[in-house]
Amino acid sequence: MRNARTVLRAHRARTAAALLAALALAATAGCSSSGGKGADDKPSDGAAAGGKPAATERMKIAMVTHSGEGDTFWDIVQSGAKVAASKDNVEFLYAANKEGKEQAQLVQTYIDQKVDGIVVTLAKPEAMQDVVKKAVAAGIPVVTINSGAEFSKELGALGHIGQDESVAGEAVGEELNRRGKQKALCVIHEQGNVSLEARCAGVKKTFRGTVENLNVEGTNMPASTSSIEAKLQSSKDIDAVVTLGAPFAAASVQAREGAGSKAEIDTFDLNAEVVKRLKAKEIGFAVDQQPYLQGYLAVDELWLHKVNGNVIGGGKPVLTGPALVTEKDVPALEKLTADGTR
Repeated sequence: MRNARTVLRAHRARTAAALLAALALAATAGCSSSGGKGADDKPSDGAAAGGKPAATERMKIAMVTHSGEGDTFWDIVQSGAKVAASKDNVEFLYAANKEGKEQAQLVQTYIDQKVDGIVVTLAKPEAMQDVVKKAVAAGIPVVTINSGAEFSKELGALGHIGQDESVAGEAVGEELNRRGKQKALCVIHEQGNVSLEARCAGVKKTFRGTVENLNVEGTNMPASTSSIEAKLQSSKDIDAVVTLGAPFAAASVQAREGAGSKAEIDTFDLNAEVVKRLKAKEIGFAVDQQPYLQGYLAVDELWLHKVNGNVIGGGKPVLTGPALVTEKDVPALEKLTADGTR
């Protein structure tokens, strides 16, 4: 990993310390795996962590994200959340909807259930702000993850866990400069998502070449692939395609082949398919924001807040990325991505 190490160094210590604190507290309390599948209210497996859960009062924590159908990123987030939940004696509930209005309605159902804590994403903050404030007013602590960090505090959340999307985009722009690229296509798979827009804006800020955004229908992969292919056919000077989610990297590789383009494909986020294509040198680099850690720390923060009055990061955003990975990092990542934890 390189380039974004400088960005992360100051924050890793804080995140690691918070994680160690959570594990230590779990031990003193008697301690010893899906986003792409839509709404799922099944509680987590109490044996998932490989030992007895904490001897603290049973809690119920709900997570509501903006995941669209088939987005495997959220499977990794949930994997981390479920392990933390089993360790912390927490019943973990999950639901998702890519539309802001419907996502807000899901949060309301958990407020009505009087859960002990809610984890939520703020990809579309204007649709979520009222219901998040309502949860806080009802005495339900809220932690935001992944998107909308800049709105988290003003809505009353305990804190935010994720990467700084603007900084991540800037790191990508710098890496494209290092690779000598001249024209980049930034593929946005969900219109109106403030985090995706921030990523492309970050790329534009530091990239010395030109950047053009392309909006695609993220929940329709064949249509997305066709849109990218058509753009590469009509703009032969594009020498880099930046996708904002792991599934769209593979689609862009296919689109590149169909268009007869030589553009390098780079992407945000990791999964097993991205690592496979990094190894085959079909993808140049990927941005890792550690989604497993986002899920794990969010559940742990709500548990720690209830049993020990803790606030991870002191209320400041806790960064889980970015870090850039290339084919050189594949040996360390293959098993982890296959296991669904990276």
